[in-house]
Amino acid sequence: MSLAPSAMPSHSRSTFAPALSAASSSAAATACTNSMKLAGWSNRRLAMLTIAVPVSETSVSDATSEVSAGAGGVLLFGSKAPSDLGSRLTTLKSHVPGHLGLLVMTDEEGGGIQRMANLVGSLPWPAYMGAHWTPAQIQQNVTKVAKKMAAAQVNMDLAPVVDVDGRNMAPSKTNPDGWRSFSGNTSVVSKAGVAYMNGLRAGGVIPVVKHFPGLGGSTYNSDFGPARTLPWSTLQKVGIPPFTAAIKAGAPAIMVSNNIVPGLGTNPASLSPTAISSELRGKMGFKGLVVTDSLSAKAISAAGFSVPAAAVQALRSGADMVMFDLGGNVGSQTSSIATAITNAVTGGHLSRSRLIDAAGHVLAVRHVNLCS
Repeated sequence: MSLAPSAMPSHSRSTFAPALSAASSSAAATACTNSMKLAGWSNRRLAMLTIAVPVSETSVSDATSEVSAGAGGVLLFGSKAPSDLGSRLTTLKSHVPGHLGLLVMTDEEGGGIQRMANLVGSLPWPAYMGAHWTPAQIQQNVTKVAKKMAAAQVNMDLAPVVDVDGRNMAPSKTNPDGWRSFSGNTSVVSKAGVAYMNGLRAGGVIPVVKHFPGLGGSTYNSDFGPARTLPWSTLQKVGIPPFTAAIKAGAPAIMVSNNIVPGLGTNPASLSPTAISSELRGKMGFKGLVVTDSLSAKAISAAGFSVPAAAVQALRSGADMVMFDLGGNVGSQTSSIATAITNAVTGGHLSRSRLIDAAGHVLAVRHVNLCS
């Protein structure tokens, strides 16, 4: 015999109501977040999400196994993109576990540093833009390029360079900037950098502002050996304002350089908790994605770190995503990095909460919601 609601015993009614309200309040208290979802992932899968895998733009399928294993991004190398790059990248993205998307990044700065100008159109060196174009013209021209990048399934540009460097020369072994910098004038760089960043965003591409805390006036190019920036006290006046302007304008991602910063410790900035956690995150309030410059740089090995060890130190210092160069066996290098990260968590050298935080930043920059 079924019990009609009106005939429900009085003691049943009184015990059900509080239980229901308790359940609803506990549901509200445990509203789903990406961090909660990521806490259920294995250390290995979290580690893979923090790695950008290098691949030639003419053979992006080479990264299929790393993408299938959960790599957070791929970094395209080359100087001429195939006409069907978009469809090749669409195929590559289909291998992402859970179809959570993929950061497909490249260096499309302008001038001599363009990977796919044949597909997306050419930009002049930033030094030319800074000297001859208004911020509105920079934004407009960059948007045109960005729209074509996005159409080719490239969703992240490792640009703009907001280093303040007025030296009239091509970038070289001794000077990483030269014409890659908009100007030697801090104010010009701040305005041009924000314009370039906004141009990319308007075209559907995620900008990565670089190279924190500023390479202008560096002693050397860190790709080729140990390098130092200007002293921190000088950088705060000259090199930091363009980063501050970019953060204020909503910069989604910042790349940290491999230069030692006199006054901020003896490690390269990309491996320095003082540079990343204390200054960039803490004092400057940056909440977005922090990526390293290439950990294959000679400045990193000169500081005593292998690429996997540097990846662990970068994550410990507050970086969210690590990069390395194309060359050698990319598959085994990727695996070595992921293993070093997982071993660091297991061994207590890297907190699991820091790894979850890093993975969360990688997802957030792509607007991935694990709860939807």
